[in-house]
Amino acid sequence: MDSLINSLHPETLISTFGFIGILTILFTETGLLVGMLFPGDSLLFLAGVGSSGAASQALGGVQLPLVGLLIGGPLSVIAGSQTGYFIGHKYGKKLFDRPNSRIFNQAKVAATEKWLKKYGIGKALLLARFTPFVRTLINPMCGIVGISQKKFFLWNSISAIIWVDGIVIAGYYLGEKIKGSVDTYLLPITLLIIFITTLPIFVELFREWRTKKDWS
Repeated sequence: MDSLINSLHPETLISTFGFIGILTILFTETGLLVGMLFPGDSLLFLAGVGSSGAASQALGGVQLPLVGLLIGGPLSVIAGSQTGYFIGHKYGKKLFDRPNSRIFNQAKVAATEKWLKKYGIGKALLLARFTPFVRTLINPMCGIVGISQKKFFLWNSISAIIWVDGIVIAGYYLGEKIKGSVDTYLLPITLLIIFITTLPIFVELFREWRTKKDWS
């Protein structure tokens, strides 16, 4: 288990697979259900650092192309999300019609429909980008619940650009500012990003628990 966790650490992924590996991971995380294992937010942030002047002191010295990340990153996410949407639209009803499954079940479909009605497709997809697990599941869910292809593609593209480029640029500018002390700040900031992006999951779990408690 420890070896699996270490192999999925964003620094390890970047130093091992480089630029092409990052694009592949982004596609997998947003397009395939196994992608829930990947650390998208921290991966993008560290990729931004790896495209800055601090690259020689971090990530095994891997220098990443900033322009490539800003263009290729969103394209990979858009392609991955469209793949997830297609899977949900084509095969989702069979996949999620499992009453005993914790992840793939009709309760998740109902929760997604409720979330989409509450926020609308645009805001829902944007929020999902910054939330681990949800950014993987929401794409096939949109296919299942019947979000139109044109509307999904539009907001998929907009949210992908905001998510990828926003985090990459943040990592790049931080890397430029802390060139000489990257090791001091990198781990705390990465942990902070992980905490912030997982916080919505715990908030929703708490709300669900409170709702069940109120009805009991």
